[in-house]
Amino acid sequence: MMSTTGAGVLCRQVGLWKNASVAISRCASTQTAIGVGGHHAPKPSSTGTTMGPASDKTDQTSKEKTKAPKIKQFSVYRWDPDRPGDKPRMQTYEVDLNTCGPMVLDALIKIKNEVDPTLTFRRSCREGICGSCAMNIGGGNTLACIARIDPDTSKQSKIYPLPHMYVVKDLVPDLSNFYVQYASIQPYLKRKDETVGKEQLLQTIDDRSRLDGLYECILCACCSTACPSYWWHGDKYLGPAVLMQAYRWIIDSRDEATAERLDALRDPFSVYRCHTIMSCARTCPKHLNPGRAIGEIKKLLAGLATKDTTSHETLKNKAMNAVKQ
Repeated sequence: MMSTTGAGVLCRQVGLWKNASVAISRCASTQTAIGVGGHHAPKPSSTGTTMGPASDKTDQTSKEKTKAPKIKQFSVYRWDPDRPGDKPRMQTYEVDLNTCGPMVLDALIKIKNEVDPTLTFRRSCREGICGSCAMNIGGGNTLACIARIDPDTSKQSKIYPLPHMYVVKDLVPDLSNFYVQYASIQPYLKRKDETVGKEQLLQTIDDRSRLDGLYECILCACCSTACPSYWWHGDKYLGPAVLMQAYRWIIDSRDEATAERLDALRDPFSVYRCHTIMSCARTCPKHLNPGRAIGEIKKLLAGLATKDTTSHETLKNKAMNAVKQ
């Protein structure tokens, strides 16, 4: 509430001072019309009540409170190795979709934060980049952070860890063997000179484009754990994810270990357990095609295709000649 003195000072600044009563009434009307900071105040509603952001927010909050709950059931795989005698089971949780984000990961986080803090799962980026939250949702492998919750509350959503993997706890699979297999393909550039940091390794635009659809793999293991061949031969067959990464380095024009990489795959199991079932391509959350990459490796192994890229030395010589000219 503005004092009489404050009103008088304000009115004196705008040249309206005549007498105290007139000044107070005029300043009050000025405050109502202009508002704080010179912005126009909101117009009165038809009922004579001033409506503003605060009242709008209050109305919205009251509507949310009065909205009928939209309860969705989630049946989640549970197993705790730290509890003696604990056996794998499915546990049902109820979540109000009106107070939950749209993705399955949102529901899992809400369950962990508000219902059951013992529920265990991996997650990190929440935008389909890191691959941490890979799990089996509704019968298919995908990332929980980009899998939308089925709005049909009459259907229960079932969530399991990635299939045919040892389980660490609840929805956390043991990916140790998967990463050992990934390391076995030596996923980095191999050069004969092994000179570091002296010059950029050049590629043509065409050679660079050959890596598209390969380097985007985030190693979430959705494809490998959806592959029946990997289920039965996971100790010897490298699986679609690792083989797609192997192909990515085999055809990289900057790499000089193509023959060595192919020789490492010349056995009955590493590559040839792939029977082109193509479950890998159907389940990949990044919409990649590991089956195609495996087929290209088989062609290289059989001599039906060649790497056919432009070497770094050739490009370097062309660049130097262009500079001289």
